[in-house]
Amino acid sequence: MTLSHTIGFLASILIGVSLGLIGGGGSILTLPVLVYLLGINPVLSTAYSLFVVGTTSLVGSVNYMRQRLVNYKAAFVFALPSFLAVFLTRKYLLPWIPEPVLATDTFVLSKDMAIMVLFALIMLAASLTMIRDKNEQHSQPTRSLPVNFTGIALNGILVGLLTGIIGAGGGFLIIPALVLLVRLPMKIAVGTSLLIIAANTLLGFWGGSATLPIDWSFLLRFTALSVGGIFLGTYLARFVAGQKLKKAFGWFVMLMGLYILGHELFL
Repeated sequence: MTLSHTIGFLASILIGVSLGLIGGGGSILTLPVLVYLLGINPVLSTAYSLFVVGTTSLVGSVNYMRQRLVNYKAAFVFALPSFLAVFLTRKYLLPWIPEPVLATDTFVLSKDMAIMVLFALIMLAASLTMIRDKNEQHSQPTRSLPVNFTGIALNGILVGLLTGIIGAGGGFLIIPALVLLVRLPMKIAVGTSLLIIAANTLLGFWGGSATLPIDWSFLLRFTALSVGGIFLGTYLARFVAGQKLKKAFGWFVMLMGLYILGHELFL
């Protein structure tokens, strides 16, 4: 095993730690680790990312369910349009994207490059969301569904599209939507987000992996380490200030997004 492969497998633990600590961010790490450290092509990596993040989030959500920190009604309203968007994207939209996406006399934008550039832009948007302190934890708790059904459904569709194309769980979009549109307290938003991410990503994997050469031995080993990480992250969450950690992680994500953009466009 090469040094980059060793680092890649160790990084899988950080994916779980991130999900356990802040309820998101795992998919932001997964795709770059698979592509740049483990040398897997971006299209296959998006499928692997869906399985890893989905399985890890599902395990993490069980702990929140036990503590009754999941709002199932909000999860259902958010997830239903998102499920449909994920399935259609993986089944039809992703295979429909041409190869190359764009070609001129001086520049060729391949499908793999387009996926990574889009992912980097999403990372930059996610980093700004994590860095900005909106005092989300001060939202007033309520178990009732929002009046703005249209807003939460549109947000669910957007998350579904992103999940289907780049293999990201979309926690950085889900949590603000649950806090602002459903007015859930932060801890319940995190638990509900993990459940939605798990359902979305596992459905996306099932809907678009039939024709891909899945290496199950590798995928299960990588996922097992990530699952171990979420137990560690959930434990550490008792001692680490979530908002400070989220902001620091946001700066890290921004740097990684800028690196990917530079690597894909200029190297």
